Amino acid sequence: MSDGKTHERKRGFELEYEIDEPTEKVWRAISIPEFRDSWLPREALAAPDATSVTPGEEVSYRMRDSAPPFIESTVTFRILPNATGRTRLRIIHEPTDVRFDRVTKAAANTNCPILMLAA
Repeated sequence: MSDGKTHERKRGFELEYEIDEPTEKVWRAISIPEFRDSWLPREALAAPDATSVTPGEEVSYRMRDSAPPFIESTVTFRILPNATGRTRLRIIHEPTDVRFDRVTKAAANTNCPILMLAA
């Protein structure tokens, strides 16, 4: 798997990877719960079932942070074949919780040491 590229979005972010496996194998890994659970623990999901599925192309899950304030988001895994038989995996993470904007705004306005170092 090649290093991912990160693309910022208005809300959330998008990651893109090239995986040295055919799309069918990647699809099974992201869509079949028994395979998915080995890399995406069921506890990270807000609901055990996918919220939307386009077979062989993309699947979306509702996720919940493991720590307070337990912000929820939708994570979509989109796969595309490329000319070499490898797979391009795009992970789109979009916050859906209305509290997200308040939490990020409060964090950006704080003078905690970590954020002060980033300035």
